[in-house]
Amino acid sequence: MANDLSAAERACDVLVAGSGLAGLTAAIGFATAGFDVVCCGTSEKAPPGRTVALLDRSVAYLESLAIWAAIEPDAARMRTLRIVDDTSALFPLRPVEFQATEIGLDAFGRNVENEKMAEGLAKAAARTARLERRSAAVAAYDFTGERAAARLADGGRVLCALVVGADGRSSLAARSAGLTARVHRYPLSALTTFLAHRLPHRDASTEFHTREGPFTLVPLPGTDVAPNRSSLVWVMSDSAAERRARRDDAALALEIEAQAHSLLGAMRVVGPRGVFPMVRQILRRITAPRLALAGDAAHAFPPIGAQGLNLGLRDVQALVEIAVEARAQGRDIGSPDALERYERARASDILVRTGAVDGLNRALLAGFAPIDFARGVGLAALGAIGPLRRFIMREGVAPRSAW
Repeated sequence: MANDLSAAERACDVLVAGSGLAGLTAAIGFATAGFDVVCCGTSEKAPPGRTVALLDRSVAYLESLAIWAAIEPDAARMRTLRIVDDTSALFPLRPVEFQATEIGLDAFGRNVENEKMAEGLAKAAARTARLERRSAAVAAYDFTGERAAARLADGGRVLCALVVGADGRSSLAARSAGLTARVHRYPLSALTTFLAHRLPHRDASTEFHTREGPFTLVPLPGTDVAPNRSSLVWVMSDSAAERRARRDDAALALEIEAQAHSLLGAMRVVGPRGVFPMVRQILRRITAPRLALAGDAAHAFPPIGAQGLNLGLRDVQALVEIAVEARAQGRDIGSPDALERYERARASDILVRTGAVDGLNRALLAGFAPIDFARGVGLAALGAIGPLRRFIMREGVAPRSAW
């Protein structure tokens, strides 16, 4: 640290902007790798009724950072993934099931409430050496000097070799560096909540494909008063989401049970509700001088297929690994070369995941016979052709396009 810094200034290797799930993981990841880290931003309130389905590779990364042990007790295994065609298409299909054991895994991943994961990350951050948390958010950036400079809302100033912008879809870091996003707002919203149900989920996540969008039930751990629990993500029109969000618990539970075709028996709403607009946001570049974006700041899309945070954690893992390699070679971790390596490493994975989610949304909404037929052929092939099914499962859990 430079000796001429004033008391209000702080020099570090990495400034992480954002204290959400991706931001805290990035801060812990860099600090665990031996970098001096400052993480800025108030603790983000968990969105109501939301969970995150962490795939096996994400769980392994959290284990490597000694984070997972604090989260695991609140997570439920996903051993089976089931897709049910509920579109009333001209070419109806039988449900397709994927078993984790087919690709040598105990489970595809774990599902955990956002609030529980945030609590686990906050505890891990508090005990991580070389990590300082600041409750003040960044108010302004200067990327023109030899180091990036950030002015905090409390008047403090941080100088660093690298800024990790993990500050969400409306990222100030991205805008300050001149990085612009292309945003597409689907005419859809997702209704989310937690459910208790009469029948056990048997570690199975079930996604019903409907004409308005996916209706997904994902396992949650049971409690003393609700031994069988799942989380719900129900994509529908904006007006339908607002209407259902206003229903009382009993009426909403009956609608959910009907949409699930009583797969899990009688339902009860046992958690808060949330309504979230379906938005896809992509950027031409996710780096700028002294800046790398990660998580929703780098890419955002609807909560379909368990891709959002998993993609963000792969951002974090790649960025930390590239910084560690640069340091080992005596190079600047925020140099154009290091940032270009990160840009190239993440491009394919981001493109494939955002394209897949967008394609599924459009295929469900189309209601066009040739598209229905193509979608049906694809699902039928996954159900009937073992090698293809196993390839898709491996790509979903640990994509080779990641970097």
